[in-house]
Amino acid sequence: MRDLIRLLRLYAPYRVWVLAGIGLGVLTVLANFALLALSGWFLAATGVVGVAGYAAQNAFNFFTPAAGVRFFATLRVLARYAGRLVDHEATFRLLARLRMVAYAGLEPLAPVGLAGERGGDLLSRLVADIDRLGDFFLRVASPFMIAAAAALVMALGFAIVSPEAGLLLLLGLVVAGVAVPLASLGLGRRPAGAAVALQATMRADLVDSVQGMAELLTCNASGAMAERVDAASAALLAAQRRLAAIAGFGAAAGLLVAGLTMLAMLPLGGALADAHRIAGPVIALLALGAMAAFEAVAPLPAAFQLLGGMADSARRVFDLLDRPPPVAEPASSPPRPARLDLRLDGVSLRYPGAAHPALAGIDLAIAEGEHVTILGRSGAGKTSLFNLLLRFAPHEAGTATIGGVDLAAIRGDDLRSLFTVVSQTTAIFAGTLRDNLLLARPDADDAALWHALETARLADFVRARPGGLDSLVGEAGAKLSGGEARRLSLARAALRATPFLLLDEPTEGLDPLTEAEFRRALAGLAARRTVIAITHRLDHLADDDRVVMLAEGRIVADGRFGALRQGAGPVARLSRLREMSLRF
Repeated sequence: MRDLIRLLRLYAPYRVWVLAGIGLGVLTVLANFALLALSGWFLAATGVVGVAGYAAQNAFNFFTPAAGVRFFATLRVLARYAGRLVDHEATFRLLARLRMVAYAGLEPLAPVGLAGERGGDLLSRLVADIDRLGDFFLRVASPFMIAAAAALVMALGFAIVSPEAGLLLLLGLVVAGVAVPLASLGLGRRPAGAAVALQATMRADLVDSVQGMAELLTCNASGAMAERVDAASAALLAAQRRLAAIAGFGAAAGLLVAGLTMLAMLPLGGALADAHRIAGPVIALLALGAMAAFEAVAPLPAAFQLLGGMADSARRVFDLLDRPPPVAEPASSPPRPARLDLRLDGVSLRYPGAAHPALAGIDLAIAEGEHVTILGRSGAGKTSLFNLLLRFAPHEAGTATIGGVDLAAIRGDDLRSLFTVVSQTTAIFAGTLRDNLLLARPDADDAALWHALETARLADFVRARPGGLDSLVGEAGAKLSGGEARRLSLARAALRATPFLLLDEPTEGLDPLTEAEFRRALAGLAARRTVIAITHRLDHLADDDRVVMLAEGRIVADGRFGALRQGAGPVARLSRLREMSLRF
Protein backbone atom coordinates (compact mmCIF):
# COMPACT_ATOMS: atom_id res chain seq x y z
CA MET A 1 0.00 0.00 0.00
CA ARG A 2 3.03 2.28 0.17
CA ASP A 3 2.67 2.90 -3.55
CA LEU A 4 -0.93 4.05 -3.10
CA ILE A 5 0.09 6.39 -0.28
CA ARG A 6 2.75 7.75 -2.62
CA LEU A 7 0.07 8.19 -5.25
CA LEU A 8 -2.01 10.22 -2.80
CA ARG A 9 0.91 12.60 -2.33
CA LEU A 10 0.65 13.51 -6.01
CA TYR A 11 -2.70 15.12 -5.19
CA ALA A 12 -0.98 17.76 -3.04
CA PRO A 13 -1.12 20.52 -5.72
CA TYR A 14 -4.85 19.85 -6.11
CA ARG A 15 -5.78 19.59 -2.44
CA VAL A 16 -8.41 22.33 -2.82
CA TRP A 17 -10.19 20.36 -5.56
CA VAL A 18 -9.85 17.14 -3.56
CA LEU A 19 -11.22 18.63 -0.34
CA ALA A 20 -14.02 20.37 -2.21
CA GLY A 21 -14.98 17.11 -3.90
CA ILE A 22 -15.01 15.23 -0.60
CA GLY A 23 -16.99 18.00 1.08
CA LEU A 24 -19.60 18.02 -1.69
CA GLY A 25 -19.79 14.23 -1.55
CA VAL A 26 -20.44 14.32 2.20
CA LEU A 27 -23.02 17.06 1.67
CA THR A 28 -24.80 14.94 -0.97
CA VAL A 29 -25.00 11.91 1.32
CA LEU A 30 -26.19 13.97 4.30
CA ALA A 31 -28.78 15.79 2.18
CA ASN A 32 -30.18 12.46 0.99
CA PHE A 33 -30.12 11.12 4.57
CA ALA A 34 -31.95 14.19 5.88
CA LEU A 35 -34.44 14.11 2.98
CA LEU A 36 -35.55 10.52 3.59
CA ALA A 37 -35.50 10.81 7.38
CA LEU A 38 -37.54 14.02 7.32
CA SER A 39 -39.89 12.63 4.66
CA GLY A 40 -40.49 9.51 6.75
CA TRP A 41 -41.25 11.57 9.83
CA PHE A 42 -43.44 14.01 7.86
CA LEU A 43 -45.53 11.25 6.28
CA ALA A 44 -45.97 9.43 9.56
CA ALA A 45 -46.75 12.65 11.43
CA THR A 46 -49.35 13.78 8.90
CA GLY A 47 -50.94 10.35 9.11
CA VAL A 48 -51.18 10.60 12.87
CA VAL A 49 -52.53 14.14 12.65
CA GLY A 50 -55.05 13.07 10.02
CA VAL A 51 -56.76 10.67 12.40
CA ALA A 52 -56.35 12.89 15.45
CA GLY A 53 -59.11 15.30 14.56
CA TYR A 54 -59.70 18.81 13.24
CA ALA A 55 -58.01 20.61 16.13
CA ALA A 56 -54.79 18.65 15.76
CA GLN A 57 -54.76 19.27 12.01
CA ASN A 58 -55.07 23.01 12.53
CA ALA A 59 -52.31 23.02 15.13
CA PHE A 60 -49.86 20.97 13.04
CA ASN A 61 -47.22 22.96 11.08
CA PHE A 62 -47.22 21.48 7.57
CA PHE A 63 -45.17 24.24 5.97
CA THR A 64 -41.83 23.99 7.78
CA PRO A 65 -41.24 20.25 7.17
CA ALA A 66 -42.54 20.60 3.60
CA ALA A 67 -40.03 23.39 3.02
CA GLY A 68 -37.34 21.20 4.58
CA VAL A 69 -38.15 18.36 2.17
CA ARG A 70 -37.87 20.73 -0.81
CA PHE A 71 -34.66 22.22 0.54
CA PHE A 72 -32.91 18.89 1.06
CA ALA A 73 -34.13 17.58 -2.31
CA THR A 74 -32.73 20.64 -4.09
CA LEU A 75 -29.52 20.55 -2.06
CA ARG A 76 -28.98 16.89 -2.92
CA VAL A 77 -29.27 17.54 -6.65
CA LEU A 78 -27.02 20.61 -6.62
CA ALA A 79 -24.39 19.01 -4.37
CA ARG A 80 -24.30 15.84 -6.46
CA TYR A 81 -23.90 17.79 -9.71
CA ALA A 82 -21.22 20.09 -8.27
CA GLY A 83 -19.46 17.13 -6.69
CA ARG A 84 -19.28 15.31 -10.02
CA LEU A 85 -17.78 18.37 -11.67
CA VAL A 86 -15.18 18.89 -8.95
CA ASP A 87 -14.30 15.18 -8.65
CA HIS A 88 -13.72 14.82 -12.37
CA GLU A 89 -11.69 18.02 -12.49
CA ALA A 90 -9.44 16.67 -9.72
CA THR A 91 -9.21 13.31 -11.50
CA PHE A 92 -8.26 14.82 -14.86
CA ARG A 93 -5.68 17.09 -13.27
CA LEU A 94 -4.09 14.16 -11.47
CA LEU A 95 -4.17 12.06 -14.63
CA ALA A 96 -2.35 14.80 -16.52
CA ARG A 97 0.23 15.06 -13.74
CA LEU A 98 0.67 11.29 -13.59
CA ARG A 99 1.41 11.18 -17.31
CA MET A 100 3.93 14.02 -17.03
CA VAL A 101 5.61 12.40 -14.02
CA ALA A 102 5.74 9.07 -15.84
CA TYR A 103 7.26 10.59 -18.97
CA ALA A 104 9.74 12.66 -16.96
CA GLY A 105 10.82 9.53 -15.10
CA LEU A 106 10.97 7.38 -18.21
CA GLU A 107 12.97 9.74 -20.42
CA PRO A 108 16.27 9.51 -18.46
CA LEU A 109 16.12 5.71 -18.72
CA ALA A 110 16.02 5.64 -22.51
CA PRO A 111 17.44 4.00 -24.44
CA VAL A 112 19.91 1.90 -22.44
CA GLY A 113 17.82 1.62 -19.28
CA LEU A 114 14.84 0.29 -21.23
CA ALA A 115 16.73 -2.09 -23.49
CA GLY A 116 15.37 -5.19 -21.77
CA GLU A 117 11.73 -4.08 -21.70
CA ARG A 118 9.00 -5.24 -24.05
CA GLY A 119 7.48 -2.33 -25.93
CA GLY A 120 3.95 -3.60 -25.35
CA ASP A 121 4.51 -3.88 -21.59
CA LEU A 122 5.87 -0.33 -21.45
CA LEU A 123 2.83 0.83 -23.39
CA SER A 124 0.57 -0.98 -20.92
CA ARG A 125 2.27 0.70 -17.95
CA LEU A 126 2.12 4.15 -19.51
CA VAL A 127 -1.48 3.88 -20.72
CA ALA A 128 -3.57 1.20 -18.99
CA ASP A 129 -1.91 1.31 -15.57
CA ILE A 130 -1.84 5.10 -15.43
CA ASP A 131 -5.47 5.31 -16.58
CA ARG A 132 -6.37 2.87 -13.81
CA LEU A 133 -4.52 4.97 -11.24
CA GLY A 134 -6.31 8.06 -12.53
CA ASP A 135 -9.53 6.58 -11.10
CA PHE A 136 -8.02 6.08 -7.64
CA PHE A 137 -9.44 9.26 -6.15
CA LEU A 138 -12.83 9.02 -7.84
CA ARG A 139 -13.49 5.33 -7.17
CA VAL A 140 -11.46 4.49 -4.05
CA ALA A 141 -10.09 7.35 -1.95
CA SER A 142 -13.06 9.71 -2.24
CA PRO A 143 -15.79 7.11 -1.47
CA PHE A 144 -13.85 5.93 1.58
CA MET A 145 -13.36 9.44 2.99
CA ILE A 146 -16.96 10.43 2.25
CA ALA A 147 -18.27 7.28 3.91
CA ALA A 148 -16.13 7.77 7.03
CA ALA A 149 -17.15 11.41 7.52
CA ALA A 150 -20.82 10.95 6.66
CA ALA A 151 -21.19 7.80 8.79
CA LEU A 152 -19.97 9.61 11.89
CA VAL A 153 -22.33 12.55 11.33
CA MET A 154 -25.35 10.32 10.65
CA ALA A 155 -24.65 8.06 13.64
CA LEU A 156 -24.27 11.16 15.81
CA GLY A 157 -27.58 12.50 14.49
CA PHE A 158 -29.34 9.25 15.40
CA ALA A 159 -27.61 9.23 18.80
CA ILE A 160 -29.19 12.62 19.56
CA VAL A 161 -32.59 11.02 19.03
CA SER A 162 -31.59 7.83 20.83
CA PRO A 163 -28.14 6.51 21.81
CA GLU A 164 -29.35 2.98 21.05
CA ALA A 165 -30.40 3.99 17.51
CA GLY A 166 -27.07 5.75 16.93
CA LEU A 167 -25.15 2.68 18.09
CA LEU A 168 -27.25 0.34 15.94
CA LEU A 169 -26.77 2.51 12.86
CA LEU A 170 -23.03 2.80 13.47
CA LEU A 171 -22.77 -0.99 13.87
CA GLY A 172 -24.60 -1.58 10.59
CA LEU A 173 -22.44 0.97 8.76
CA VAL A 174 -19.25 -0.60 10.13
CA VAL A 175 -20.32 -4.08 8.99
CA ALA A 176 -21.40 -2.86 5.53
CA GLY A 177 -18.58 -0.32 5.15
CA VAL A 178 -15.65 -2.21 6.68
CA ALA A 179 -16.28 -5.93 7.11
CA VAL A 180 -17.94 -6.52 3.73
CA PRO A 181 -15.36 -4.42 1.78
CA LEU A 182 -12.47 -6.18 3.56
CA ALA A 183 -13.98 -9.52 2.59
CA SER A 184 -14.26 -8.28 -1.01
CA LEU A 185 -10.65 -7.11 -0.88
CA GLY A 186 -9.43 -10.47 0.41
CA LEU A 187 -11.42 -12.42 -2.16
CA GLY A 188 -10.54 -10.10 -5.04
CA ARG A 189 -6.85 -9.49 -4.34
CA ARG A 190 -5.56 -12.44 -6.35
CA PRO A 191 -7.90 -12.19 -9.38
CA ALA A 192 -7.41 -8.40 -9.50
CA GLY A 193 -3.63 -8.80 -9.58
CA ALA A 194 -3.95 -11.57 -12.16
CA ALA A 195 -6.16 -9.34 -14.33
CA VAL A 196 -3.58 -6.54 -14.29
CA ALA A 197 -0.74 -8.92 -15.19
CA LEU A 198 -2.78 -10.69 -17.89
CA GLN A 199 -3.85 -7.40 -19.46
CA ALA A 200 -0.22 -6.29 -19.62
CA THR A 201 0.87 -9.63 -21.12
CA MET A 202 -1.91 -9.63 -23.68
CA ARG A 203 -1.20 -6.05 -24.76
CA ALA A 204 2.51 -6.82 -25.07
CA ASP A 205 1.75 -9.92 -27.17
CA LEU A 206 -0.66 -7.98 -29.38
CA VAL A 207 1.86 -5.18 -29.96
CA ASP A 208 4.59 -7.72 -30.75
CA SER A 209 2.33 -9.62 -33.13
CA VAL A 210 1.25 -6.47 -34.98
CA GLN A 211 4.82 -5.22 -35.29
CA GLY A 212 6.07 -8.64 -36.40
CA MET A 213 3.08 -9.66 -38.50
CA ALA A 214 5.12 -10.02 -41.69
CA GLU A 215 7.58 -12.40 -39.99
CA LEU A 216 4.77 -14.37 -38.33
CA LEU A 217 3.02 -14.86 -41.66
CA THR A 218 6.26 -15.72 -43.43
CA CYS A 219 7.14 -18.36 -40.82
CA ASN A 220 3.53 -19.61 -40.64
CA ALA A 221 3.59 -18.80 -36.92
CA SER A 222 0.57 -16.51 -36.73
CA GLY A 223 -1.59 -19.39 -35.48
CA ALA A 224 0.70 -20.04 -32.53
CA MET A 225 0.70 -16.35 -31.61
CA ALA A 226 -3.10 -16.24 -31.92
CA GLU A 227 -3.37 -19.24 -29.59
CA ARG A 228 -1.10 -17.49 -27.11
CA VAL A 229 -3.26 -14.36 -27.17
CA ASP A 230 -6.43 -16.47 -26.92
CA ALA A 231 -5.05 -18.28 -23.86
CA ALA A 232 -4.23 -14.97 -22.16
CA SER A 233 -7.66 -13.63 -23.12
CA ALA A 234 -9.41 -16.71 -21.68
CA ALA A 235 -7.47 -16.40 -18.43
CA LEU A 236 -8.30 -12.69 -18.28
CA LEU A 237 -12.01 -13.38 -18.80
CA ALA A 238 -11.93 -15.97 -16.01
CA ALA A 239 -10.34 -13.45 -13.64
CA GLN A 240 -12.86 -10.79 -14.65
CA ARG A 241 -15.77 -13.20 -14.09
CA ARG A 242 -14.46 -13.93 -10.61
CA LEU A 243 -14.15 -10.20 -9.93
CA ALA A 244 -17.71 -9.66 -11.17
CA ALA A 245 -18.96 -12.43 -8.86
CA ILE A 246 -17.12 -10.87 -5.92
CA ALA A 247 -18.59 -7.47 -6.80
CA GLY A 248 -22.06 -9.03 -6.80
CA PHE A 249 -21.36 -10.60 -3.42
CA GLY A 250 -20.26 -7.24 -2.00
CA ALA A 251 -23.32 -5.41 -3.32
CA ALA A 252 -25.70 -8.13 -2.09
CA ALA A 253 -24.07 -8.29 1.33
CA GLY A 254 -24.25 -4.51 1.66
CA LEU A 255 -27.96 -4.50 0.75
CA LEU A 256 -28.60 -7.31 3.21
CA VAL A 257 -26.93 -5.44 6.07
CA ALA A 258 -28.81 -2.25 5.13
CA GLY A 259 -32.13 -4.10 5.11
CA LEU A 260 -31.47 -5.83 8.41
CA THR A 261 -30.44 -2.55 10.03
CA MET A 262 -33.58 -0.81 8.79
CA LEU A 263 -35.78 -3.67 10.03
CA ALA A 264 -33.99 -3.64 13.40
CA MET A 265 -34.85 0.04 13.76
CA LEU A 266 -38.58 -0.78 13.78
CA PRO A 267 -38.72 -2.82 17.02
CA LEU A 268 -36.15 -0.53 18.60
CA GLY A 269 -38.26 2.49 17.68
CA GLY A 270 -41.36 0.75 18.98
CA ALA A 271 -39.70 0.05 22.32
CA LEU A 272 -38.52 3.64 22.56
CA ALA A 273 -42.02 4.91 21.74
CA ASP A 274 -43.57 2.61 24.35
CA ALA A 275 -41.12 4.04 26.88
CA HIS A 276 -42.25 7.54 25.79
CA ARG A 277 -38.69 8.43 24.82
CA ILE A 278 -39.67 9.26 21.24
CA ALA A 279 -42.90 10.08 19.45
CA GLY A 280 -44.46 7.51 17.14
CA PRO A 281 -43.59 9.27 13.83
CA VAL A 282 -39.91 9.20 14.80
CA ILE A 283 -39.98 5.43 14.19
CA ALA A 284 -40.41 6.17 10.46
CA LEU A 285 -37.59 8.71 10.69
CA LEU A 286 -35.28 6.05 12.14
CA ALA A 287 -36.24 3.38 9.60
CA LEU A 288 -36.04 5.51 6.45
CA GLY A 289 -33.01 7.41 7.74
CA ALA A 290 -31.21 4.11 8.34
CA MET A 291 -32.02 3.01 4.79
CA ALA A 292 -30.67 6.28 3.37
CA ALA A 293 -27.52 6.16 5.51
CA PHE A 294 -26.21 3.12 3.67
CA GLU A 295 -25.80 5.17 0.49
CA ALA A 296 -22.54 6.36 2.06
CA VAL A 297 -21.02 2.87 2.28
CA ALA A 298 -22.60 1.32 -0.83
CA PRO A 299 -19.56 2.06 -3.10
CA LEU A 300 -17.02 0.65 -0.62
CA PRO A 301 -17.12 -3.08 -1.55
CA ALA A 302 -16.40 -2.20 -5.18
CA ALA A 303 -13.79 0.36 -4.09
CA PHE A 304 -11.95 -2.16 -1.92
CA GLN A 305 -12.12 -4.71 -4.73
CA LEU A 306 -10.46 -2.22 -7.08
CA LEU A 307 -7.80 -1.55 -4.47
CA GLY A 308 -5.85 -4.71 -5.28
CA GLY A 309 -5.61 -4.01 -9.00
CA MET A 310 -4.74 -0.37 -8.37
CA ALA A 311 -2.00 -1.37 -5.94
CA ASP A 312 -0.52 -3.64 -8.62
CA SER A 313 -0.74 -0.88 -11.23
CA ALA A 314 0.92 1.58 -8.85
CA ARG A 315 3.70 -0.92 -8.18
CA ARG A 316 4.27 -1.46 -11.91
CA VAL A 317 4.42 2.28 -12.62
CA PHE A 318 6.56 3.27 -9.64
CA ASP A 319 8.91 0.30 -10.09
CA LEU A 320 9.68 1.68 -13.52
CA LEU A 321 10.03 5.28 -12.35
CA ASP A 322 12.18 4.35 -9.34
CA ARG A 323 14.89 2.82 -11.47
CA PRO A 324 18.05 4.88 -11.28
CA PRO A 325 18.98 6.42 -14.63
CA PRO A 326 21.97 4.80 -16.33
CA VAL A 327 23.79 8.15 -16.25
CA ALA A 328 23.90 10.51 -13.26
CA GLU A 329 23.14 14.10 -14.24
CA PRO A 330 25.22 16.99 -12.86
CA ALA A 331 23.37 19.98 -11.44
CA SER A 332 24.59 22.26 -14.24
CA SER A 333 26.91 22.30 -17.24
CA PRO A 334 30.15 24.26 -17.57
CA PRO A 335 30.48 26.89 -20.32
CA ARG A 336 30.90 25.54 -23.83
CA PRO A 337 34.62 25.24 -24.65
CA ALA A 338 36.12 27.25 -27.51
CA ARG A 339 37.36 24.13 -29.34
CA LEU A 340 35.48 20.86 -29.48
CA ASP A 341 38.23 18.28 -29.74
CA LEU A 342 37.10 14.85 -28.58
CA ARG A 343 39.38 12.65 -26.49
CA LEU A 344 38.96 9.25 -24.84
CA ASP A 345 41.71 7.92 -22.56
CA GLY A 346 41.47 4.33 -21.32
CA VAL A 347 37.68 4.37 -21.52
CA SER A 348 35.73 1.23 -20.64
CA LEU A 349 31.97 0.81 -20.74
CA ARG A 350 29.90 -2.05 -19.37
CA TYR A 351 26.12 -2.35 -19.61
CA PRO A 352 24.19 -3.34 -16.45
CA GLY A 353 24.18 -7.10 -16.02
CA ALA A 354 26.68 -7.70 -18.82
CA ALA A 355 29.48 -10.19 -18.18
CA HIS A 356 31.95 -8.45 -20.48
CA PRO A 357 32.57 -4.76 -21.22
CA ALA A 358 31.22 -3.34 -24.46
CA LEU A 359 34.25 -1.03 -24.67
CA ALA A 360 37.61 -1.79 -23.04
CA GLY A 361 40.57 0.58 -22.74
CA ILE A 362 39.63 2.86 -25.62
CA ASP A 363 42.19 5.56 -26.47
CA LEU A 364 40.91 7.85 -29.18
CA ALA A 365 41.49 11.49 -30.15
CA ILE A 366 39.39 13.28 -32.78
CA ALA A 367 40.18 16.88 -33.66
CA GLU A 368 37.45 19.41 -34.34
CA GLY A 369 36.36 19.20 -37.97
CA GLU A 370 37.95 15.78 -38.54
CA HIS A 371 36.09 12.98 -40.35
CA VAL A 372 36.57 9.51 -38.86
CA THR A 373 35.13 6.14 -39.86
CA ILE A 374 34.65 3.58 -37.08
CA LEU A 375 34.93 0.14 -38.66
CA GLY A 376 33.97 -3.18 -37.13
CA ARG A 377 31.69 -6.17 -37.30
CA SER A 378 28.36 -6.32 -35.46
CA GLY A 379 28.92 -6.38 -31.71
CA ALA A 380 32.38 -4.82 -31.94
CA GLY A 381 31.33 -1.79 -29.84
CA LYS A 382 30.54 0.80 -32.50
CA THR A 383 27.06 1.64 -31.21
CA SER A 384 28.35 1.58 -27.63
CA LEU A 385 30.81 4.31 -28.61
CA PHE A 386 27.89 6.47 -29.76
CA ASN A 387 25.99 5.69 -26.55
CA LEU A 388 29.02 6.90 -24.61
CA LEU A 389 29.34 10.12 -26.60
CA LEU A 390 25.61 10.88 -26.25
CA ARG A 391 25.66 10.10 -22.51
CA PHE A 392 23.14 7.29 -22.87
CA ALA A 393 25.54 5.04 -20.96
CA PRO A 394 28.33 5.94 -18.50
CA HIS A 395 31.92 4.75 -18.75
CA GLU A 396 33.20 2.77 -15.79
CA ALA A 397 36.88 3.59 -16.27
CA GLY A 398 39.04 6.17 -18.00
CA THR A 399 38.24 9.74 -18.97
CA ALA A 400 36.16 11.11 -21.83
CA THR A 401 36.42 14.82 -22.64
CA ILE A 402 35.17 17.25 -25.22
CA GLY A 403 37.13 20.47 -25.50
CA GLY A 404 38.93 19.42 -22.32
CA VAL A 405 35.66 19.18 -20.34
CA ASP A 406 34.74 15.82 -18.84
CA LEU A 407 31.57 14.43 -20.42
CA ALA A 408 30.34 13.49 -16.95
CA ALA A 409 30.33 17.20 -16.01
CA ILE A 410 27.95 18.11 -18.85
CA ARG A 411 24.21 17.63 -18.57
CA GLY A 412 22.85 15.16 -21.08
CA ASP A 413 20.60 17.66 -22.88
CA ASP A 414 23.45 20.17 -23.18
CA LEU A 415 25.84 17.53 -24.49
CA ARG A 416 23.36 16.13 -27.00
CA SER A 417 22.74 19.65 -28.32
CA LEU A 418 26.22 19.35 -29.86
CA PHE A 419 25.38 16.20 -31.82
CA THR A 420 23.17 15.24 -34.73
CA VAL A 421 22.59 11.56 -35.44
CA VAL A 422 21.62 10.04 -38.78
CA SER A 423 21.05 6.31 -38.51
CA GLN A 424 19.82 3.38 -40.57
CA THR A 425 16.58 3.30 -38.57
CA THR A 426 14.67 6.55 -38.90
CA ALA A 427 11.95 7.26 -36.34
CA ILE A 428 9.06 8.73 -38.32
CA PHE A 429 6.08 9.85 -36.25
CA ALA A 430 2.49 9.76 -37.42
CA GLY A 431 1.69 13.28 -38.52
CA THR A 432 2.83 15.60 -41.28
CA LEU A 433 6.19 16.18 -42.90
CA ARG A 434 6.28 19.53 -41.13
CA ASP A 435 5.71 17.89 -37.74
CA ASN A 436 8.57 15.48 -38.30
CA LEU A 437 10.95 18.21 -39.45
CA LEU A 438 10.13 20.50 -36.53
CA LEU A 439 11.31 17.81 -34.12
CA ALA A 440 14.83 18.85 -35.06
CA ARG A 441 14.21 22.59 -34.63
CA PRO A 442 10.81 23.62 -33.27
CA ASP A 443 11.31 27.31 -34.09
CA ALA A 444 12.19 26.74 -37.77
CA ASP A 445 10.14 28.72 -40.30
CA ASP A 446 9.05 27.48 -43.73
CA ALA A 447 12.13 28.93 -45.40
CA ALA A 448 14.41 26.92 -43.10
CA LEU A 449 12.35 23.78 -43.69
CA TRP A 450 12.55 24.11 -47.47
CA HIS A 451 16.29 24.80 -47.28
CA ALA A 452 16.74 21.61 -45.26
CA LEU A 453 14.67 19.67 -47.79
CA GLU A 454 16.78 21.07 -50.63
CA THR A 455 19.94 20.01 -48.80
CA ALA A 456 18.53 16.49 -48.36
CA ARG A 457 17.33 16.45 -52.00
CA LEU A 458 13.77 15.86 -50.86
CA ALA A 459 12.25 19.21 -51.86
CA ASP A 460 10.95 18.04 -55.27
CA PHE A 461 9.23 15.07 -53.67
CA VAL A 462 7.52 17.31 -51.08
CA ARG A 463 6.44 19.86 -53.71
CA ALA A 464 4.80 17.06 -55.68
CA ARG A 465 2.68 16.06 -52.70
CA PRO A 466 -0.83 17.62 -52.64
CA GLY A 467 -0.36 18.88 -49.09
CA GLY A 468 3.27 19.92 -49.41
CA LEU A 469 4.81 20.26 -45.96
CA ASP A 470 1.45 19.38 -44.43
CA SER A 471 1.23 16.00 -46.17
CA LEU A 472 0.63 13.09 -43.82
CA VAL A 473 3.40 10.50 -43.65
CA GLY A 474 1.38 7.68 -42.05
CA GLU A 475 2.13 5.49 -39.07
CA ALA A 476 5.92 5.02 -38.79
CA GLY A 477 6.28 6.74 -42.18
CA ALA A 478 4.17 4.15 -44.00
CA LYS A 479 3.58 6.57 -46.91
CA LEU A 480 7.32 7.06 -47.47
CA SER A 481 9.78 4.75 -49.18
CA GLY A 482 12.94 3.68 -47.39
CA GLY A 483 15.03 6.22 -49.29
CA GLU A 484 12.55 9.04 -48.66
CA ALA A 485 12.54 8.24 -44.94
CA ARG A 486 16.35 8.38 -44.86
CA ARG A 487 16.38 11.71 -46.68
CA LEU A 488 13.82 13.02 -44.21
CA SER A 489 16.25 12.15 -41.41
CA LEU A 490 18.94 13.96 -43.39
CA ALA A 491 16.69 17.04 -43.62
CA ARG A 492 16.31 16.93 -39.86
CA ALA A 493 20.09 16.82 -39.56
CA ALA A 494 20.35 19.85 -41.85
CA LEU A 495 18.05 21.79 -39.53
CA ARG A 496 20.32 21.09 -36.56
CA ALA A 497 23.49 23.10 -37.09
CA THR A 498 25.47 21.08 -34.55
CA PRO A 499 29.28 20.74 -34.47
CA PHE A 500 29.18 16.92 -34.52
CA LEU A 501 27.50 14.63 -37.03
CA LEU A 502 27.19 10.97 -36.04
CA LEU A 503 26.39 8.55 -38.86
CA ASP A 504 25.18 5.07 -37.91
CA GLU A 505 25.28 3.19 -41.23
CA PRO A 506 22.65 5.53 -42.74
CA THR A 507 22.87 3.94 -46.22
CA GLU A 508 22.39 0.35 -45.04
CA GLY A 509 19.69 -1.40 -47.05
CA LEU A 510 19.42 1.26 -49.79
CA ASP A 511 19.71 0.35 -53.45
CA PRO A 512 22.88 1.62 -55.22
CA LEU A 513 21.17 4.54 -56.98
CA THR A 514 19.38 5.76 -53.84
CA GLU A 515 22.57 5.29 -51.84
CA ALA A 516 24.55 7.40 -54.31
CA GLU A 517 21.98 10.22 -54.13
CA PHE A 518 21.95 9.99 -50.34
CA ARG A 519 25.75 10.20 -50.12
CA ARG A 520 25.84 13.26 -52.37
CA ALA A 521 23.36 15.01 -50.09
CA LEU A 522 25.30 13.84 -47.05
CA ALA A 523 28.57 15.24 -48.37
CA GLY A 524 27.21 18.79 -48.36
CA LEU A 525 25.82 18.34 -44.87
CA ALA A 526 29.10 16.97 -43.46
CA ALA A 527 31.20 19.94 -44.53
CA ARG A 528 32.61 22.00 -41.65
CA ARG A 529 31.47 19.46 -39.07
CA THR A 530 33.21 16.80 -37.05
CA VAL A 531 31.90 13.57 -38.55
CA ILE A 532 32.07 10.15 -36.92
CA ALA A 533 30.63 7.41 -39.10
CA ILE A 534 30.26 3.79 -38.03
CA THR A 535 30.07 0.99 -40.56
CA HIS A 536 31.03 -2.61 -41.19
CA ARG A 537 31.61 -2.03 -44.92
CA LEU A 538 34.68 -0.80 -46.77
CA ASP A 539 32.74 0.69 -49.67
CA HIS A 540 33.31 4.37 -50.40
CA LEU A 541 36.41 4.59 -48.20
CA ALA A 542 39.22 6.63 -49.77
CA ASP A 543 42.90 5.99 -49.08
CA ASP A 544 43.29 9.22 -47.09
CA ASP A 545 40.23 8.59 -44.89
CA ARG A 546 40.99 8.00 -41.23
CA VAL A 547 39.73 4.60 -40.10
CA VAL A 548 39.46 3.29 -36.54
CA MET A 549 38.71 -0.43 -36.33
CA LEU A 550 37.04 -1.99 -33.28
CA ALA A 551 36.99 -5.66 -32.32
CA GLU A 552 35.44 -6.97 -29.10
CA GLY A 553 35.30 -3.46 -27.68
CA ARG A 554 38.96 -2.62 -28.32
CA ILE A 555 40.71 -0.51 -30.93
CA VAL A 556 42.76 -2.85 -33.12
CA ALA A 557 43.68 -0.37 -35.87
CA ASP A 558 43.83 3.42 -36.28
CA GLY A 559 45.21 5.22 -39.31
CA ARG A 560 44.69 6.15 -42.95
CA PHE A 561 42.76 3.57 -44.89
CA GLY A 562 45.30 3.39 -47.72
CA ALA A 563 48.15 2.55 -45.34
CA LEU A 564 46.09 0.14 -43.25
CA ARG A 565 44.86 -1.92 -46.17
CA GLN A 566 48.40 -2.30 -47.49
CA GLY A 567 49.69 -3.70 -44.21
CA ALA A 568 49.16 -6.99 -42.41
CA GLY A 569 46.59 -5.92 -39.82
CA PRO A 570 42.86 -6.58 -39.49
CA VAL A 571 41.89 -3.84 -41.96
CA ALA A 572 44.14 -5.40 -44.59
CA ARG A 573 42.63 -8.84 -43.99
CA LEU A 574 39.12 -7.41 -44.23
CA SER A 575 40.06 -5.60 -47.44
CA ARG A 576 41.42 -8.79 -49.01
CA LEU A 577 38.28 -10.70 -48.02
CA ARG A 578 36.18 -8.02 -49.67
CA GLU A 579 38.24 -8.20 -52.87
CA MET A 580 37.87 -11.97 -52.92
CA SER A 581 34.11 -11.73 -52.47
CA LEU A 582 33.86 -9.26 -55.35
CA ARG A 583 35.50 -11.79 -57.69
CA PHE A 584 32.65 -14.17 -57.06
